[in-house]
Amino acid sequence: MRAFTQEVFVLEEMDMSESFRRNSSLWRNNGLQMFSRSSRGEEDDEEALKWAAIERLPTFDRLRRGILVGSEGGFGEIDDVRNLGFQERKNLLDRLVRDAREDNEKFLLKLKNRIDAVGIDLPSIEVRFENLKVEAEAYVGRRSLPTLINFFANIFEKKAVHDPKGCFRNLETGTDDSSLRAAKFRKDNVVVNFGRNASSRYEGNLVKGNVTYNGHELKEFVPQRSAAYISQHDVHLGEMTVRETLAFSARCQGVGTNLEMLAELSRREKEANIRPDPDVDIYMKAAYLKGQEVSIVTDYILKILGLDMCADTAVGDDMTRGISGGQKKRVTLGEMLVGPAKAFFMDEITTGLDSSTAYQVVNCIRESTHILKGTVLMSLLQPEPETYELFDDIMLISEGQIVYQGPREHVIGFFRSMGFKCPERKGVAEFLQEVTSRRDQWQYWADKDRLYRFVTAREFAESFRSFHVGQRLTADLAIPFDKRESHPAALTTKHSGISKKEILKACASRELLLMKRNSFMYIFRLFQLSVMGFVTMTLFFRTKMGRDSLADGRKFASAIYFVLSNVMFGGLAEMVMGILRLPVFYRQRNFFFFPAWAYVLPQWIFSIPLNAFEMLVFTVITYYEIGFDPNFGRFVKYYLLLLMLMQASTSLFRLIGAIGRDMIVAFLYGYFILLLVLSLCGFVLPRGAIKNWWIWGYYISPMMYAENALMVNEFRGHSWRHASPDANMSLGVEVLKSQGYFPGSYWYWIGIGALIGMTFLFSSCYILALTYLNPMGRSQTILPEDENEYSVDMPQEMKNQGANEDRLVLLKGVSGVFRPGVLTALMGVSGAGKTTLMDVLAGRKTGGYIEGNITISGYPKKQETFARISGYCEQNDIHSPCVTVYESLLFSAWLRLPPQVNSATRKLFVENVMELVELTPIRDGLVGLPGVSGLSTEQRKRLTIAVELVANPSIIFMDEPTSGLDARAAQIVMRTVRNTVETGRTVLFLMKRGGQEIYVGPVGQHSCNLIHYFEVIQGTQKIRDGYNPATWMLEVSSSSQEQILGIDFAEIYRNSELYRCNKALVKELSTPRPGTKDLHFQTKYSQPFFTQCLACLWKQHWSYWRNPTYSAVRMVYTAFLAIMFGSLFWDLGSKRGSYQDILNAMGSMYSSVFFLGVQIATSVQPVVVVERTVFYREKAAGLYSALPYALGQMMMEIPYCFGQAVVYGFIMYAMIGFDWTAAKFFWFLYFMFFTLLYFVFYGMMAVAMTPNHHIANIVSYTFYGIWNVFSGFVVSRPLTPVWWRWYHWVNPVAWTVYGLSASQFGDVTDQFATGQSVGEFVRSYLGFQHDFIGVAAAVVAGFGVVFAVTFAFAIKIFNFQRR
Repeated sequence: MRAFTQEVFVLEEMDMSESFRRNSSLWRNNGLQMFSRSSRGEEDDEEALKWAAIERLPTFDRLRRGILVGSEGGFGEIDDVRNLGFQERKNLLDRLVRDAREDNEKFLLKLKNRIDAVGIDLPSIEVRFENLKVEAEAYVGRRSLPTLINFFANIFEKKAVHDPKGCFRNLETGTDDSSLRAAKFRKDNVVVNFGRNASSRYEGNLVKGNVTYNGHELKEFVPQRSAAYISQHDVHLGEMTVRETLAFSARCQGVGTNLEMLAELSRREKEANIRPDPDVDIYMKAAYLKGQEVSIVTDYILKILGLDMCADTAVGDDMTRGISGGQKKRVTLGEMLVGPAKAFFMDEITTGLDSSTAYQVVNCIRESTHILKGTVLMSLLQPEPETYELFDDIMLISEGQIVYQGPREHVIGFFRSMGFKCPERKGVAEFLQEVTSRRDQWQYWADKDRLYRFVTAREFAESFRSFHVGQRLTADLAIPFDKRESHPAALTTKHSGISKKEILKACASRELLLMKRNSFMYIFRLFQLSVMGFVTMTLFFRTKMGRDSLADGRKFASAIYFVLSNVMFGGLAEMVMGILRLPVFYRQRNFFFFPAWAYVLPQWIFSIPLNAFEMLVFTVITYYEIGFDPNFGRFVKYYLLLLMLMQASTSLFRLIGAIGRDMIVAFLYGYFILLLVLSLCGFVLPRGAIKNWWIWGYYISPMMYAENALMVNEFRGHSWRHASPDANMSLGVEVLKSQGYFPGSYWYWIGIGALIGMTFLFSSCYILALTYLNPMGRSQTILPEDENEYSVDMPQEMKNQGANEDRLVLLKGVSGVFRPGVLTALMGVSGAGKTTLMDVLAGRKTGGYIEGNITISGYPKKQETFARISGYCEQNDIHSPCVTVYESLLFSAWLRLPPQVNSATRKLFVENVMELVELTPIRDGLVGLPGVSGLSTEQRKRLTIAVELVANPSIIFMDEPTSGLDARAAQIVMRTVRNTVETGRTVLFLMKRGGQEIYVGPVGQHSCNLIHYFEVIQGTQKIRDGYNPATWMLEVSSSSQEQILGIDFAEIYRNSELYRCNKALVKELSTPRPGTKDLHFQTKYSQPFFTQCLACLWKQHWSYWRNPTYSAVRMVYTAFLAIMFGSLFWDLGSKRGSYQDILNAMGSMYSSVFFLGVQIATSVQPVVVVERTVFYREKAAGLYSALPYALGQMMMEIPYCFGQAVVYGFIMYAMIGFDWTAAKFFWFLYFMFFTLLYFVFYGMMAVAMTPNHHIANIVSYTFYGIWNVFSGFVVSRPLTPVWWRWYHWVNPVAWTVYGLSASQFGDVTDQFATGQSVGEFVRSYLGFQHDFIGVAAAVVAGFGVVFAVTFAFAIKIFNFQRR
């Protein structure tokens, strides 16, 4: 197994045979005695002949060839084991490890025995760590909440320092350490920092201390490749399948120097005349040879982790159906096990797994650790007794102190010496977690001669040093590790496991795969670009495009500007996708899977043909139809320049995404850059009008070079060479000079060169940003069911594997009954269909096909009524991230408890529930985002349960409610749940993989009924004394056991008397009892509409107030933008000497409105996306209807938009120099306020109408582009073709520009040199009338209302959650 076999130094680009000779000394054992004869007896002649032929080959050829046993027992020679097909690999693994539970140890022993037979020593690692110290800066109390006020106050105030300390011992080779802890923060840092540099900053914490591997300090080797850290957070690309995820990981990590070990092994076997087992030989060769896209190690890890059943299923994400949470956890584990690391630090790897699967996974790790001399430190939550017994050493951490570290068998003795005794029927793991707790320690006090007092963690730690285990540990640490005893192959000194060429190939193949999986987005983007091309073509149609005057020239310039702005906006989609992939990138970069350049280069290369095709379509649609110069050479140059600009744009926005790292922050950066690029390109503000302090922005704008190049390409062409009637030059040159463009033809090639240079510059900076920047943040009823089935459309991957059915059935004829006073446990291995059944019963499925009947107290289930009386703790912990724990619970109780419950009683009930599930100490803690900020995994799980318990439901469904909790917390939760039901017997509902029942009935005292049912089945293994019945039951009923015994547990259950009794009970309870009537509520929701609105507004207020990344940054950005625009358009509002002065002033209003509006619309979308996911859960739970939610979110935007309008208006108005009259200033503020409001409502509406903000952004960009061109500035309404003039009247931005321009200049009587007044120019050229301002004001406000109503309607109608 590559995950646990060993790695020396990576072999790259050298002669293979020379390398074998040079490295063979690494594997020599001086005491080796070579065998002089074959170790095998009489063998098959055919096999012997084939093997003899292989042994005569040179070393490298011998390593590539092997003998493969056929399906019928024959032998076949394999020319290259790297080319084994899928079925061949599957058959080989079935022979070696038919059942992972039974055969894995035998297989590993075969590997070890083969290596031992020739005296090769496997390298091993001993990790020592002493006096580790972590210093973290943090704000104390409510100052830690990221409120709007705290955001600004924290800028000027120093943080407090938190300084946990600890002293740790060595980890010894060949042992597992289970890290049981009471202080999660400190434990996590300890585990993480084994693979990080000591005395360095890690995620904002200063880490000091001494960590050594085999006596070597961390700077002497590469710890990230010598050891592997497995996080508790499952971060994967949802588009990839399980097999593809593991295969990519294996390919990037390489095989270490297992190839050299294999070569030495083969040489020694040949000298000793030892003939290995053909299957083991084929496996080792296939596993250790380099350059494979899909390794047999991937298939092996899939098998032992139980992932082979879902290997070709997409991993999935929050909005896309994928594998279960337990399976995702095993993918995270398998991703590192396929590599060659020898030391593993595993953080809560069994969270979300059933006890049987958890035992199997830990046992496989234990077997490999013992047999192949690995080193493992593992932290676990709520390990079952049998899982706990698998460990050799225990490390117990409490309050940053090592309370105990040593052999498992001595830990009870240590606490016994301190006066504490573990009860006989108490799990030792649970005892260890509770004995250090202030709340639970007292119950274990057993020293009757002394009065109990609380023993602190520090006292335990001091006592441990005098305990015999602690003394032995101190003695071991006093003797330094002899570096000479360290195997040369133990530690890795190279940063990469494979060659640069192989890294690039691996990243390129993954990028191509992701592009295929996201093909819909690219197709949609092409469609969007085609639509924009059609709009451009029809707006600037050639029959309306003259070439007789400077005004005609400006119209062509407008067309070029609009074309280029569309191309620039196209790069934003790449920024969004890049940010979403960053968490996976950072994780894999930090594990040295690949360097940043290998990640970036395939993106850049594959974007070229995509962009080339998109730009070709756009060019074909627009060039000749607009009427640009008909010369084909200029057509090609036009196309080439658009392609170069698209490449520069995508590179620029990828760089912005890598620097911003957060969606909201990146969009702030992105729109600021866009603002600069578009405002300073020479069209909005001509070169001559740009202030000296902004001229640098003109020369670094890629749009300037593109604009100037296309202007030269067009106006230096044949169509514009006729002489100008007013100047002694061609009309084309006069147009260029009049608008401030450089007239030289060579500027086209300057533009091309500049764009190419910028592409390389932005890509290089993108690589640097990815290399050196780290991620941001770190923070009473009866319910029978009868013959229910649930199925979905057959996945395409399974059809490709040969499945012929149209539907995949996930639940098969499930029947059961849940009665009041009975706590029912729904159990089954991962993939059995537990979550599916709960989703069906709770009414949470949004797709698929449901068949069967569900009744409540004999009456057909009505989802509206059912939601009022039920609670559902989902497997995924979905909560609003910017509210506190207490506010989350208060909100749930407010909207779900009956209206008769007053506020004081409601708050008291919330306090009681918090006390029950131990959330009181963190009541003011921010919930945060999973894996990023806020609550830990276990705290989040307890919050999920508490949110449902405060509703006081009659029926409560809990999907893996103890996943992520330690044993003590799980016990607290289940005790709380037990108290919610009346006294009665417990019923077990057990399912197997495939959605079939195998047992439905009472558990009995000490599980006697359950045990008896399975033990009477012939061939079932009897339960051992002290063994957990739940784990035993899942083990004996597994699919592998069914195959071994040749039975079907589902069929046995269907033929049992228990099944017939249950069917009779279902039939009886499916009929309403006499005198009863169906449950009915007068209202659909517990609280009236007004209360729902009030509660939603209250929650949104705190969500916005505590989200400074959005709310505070938008204010700062607004002020900064106002100052920037004010300096850019300084005093232009007071200049009225020419048409261009008015157009410049109008350009300032157009730019400020459009860019600020687009930025705020885009920045609100990630906020809405997060809250929409929470809305789906809360709406399904019956908290409120869609309208109160929508009103709450929209109403909360009003004060923030008003604040922005005031800040922006005062700064901008004063700096540009508009007239200081009350009316003009009022209208400026009015139009700014309602413009920001309709933009933010539009952004919310776009998210509500699309499945994700990928599509929302693409759709939005389409409308932004159309709004831009029809705003009245790029092309005024009188100059617009008649078939498009109607769009000016339905374009919100056009009405804003109308109102702002008419209010500022519509009544101005100042005259130009031609004698025309400013007011007349505004009316004739722009079509704006001063008397029409009131209508414009009403329409602008009306657009806000329309977008708001559409948002509310869309959030009510559309549900894009896939379940």
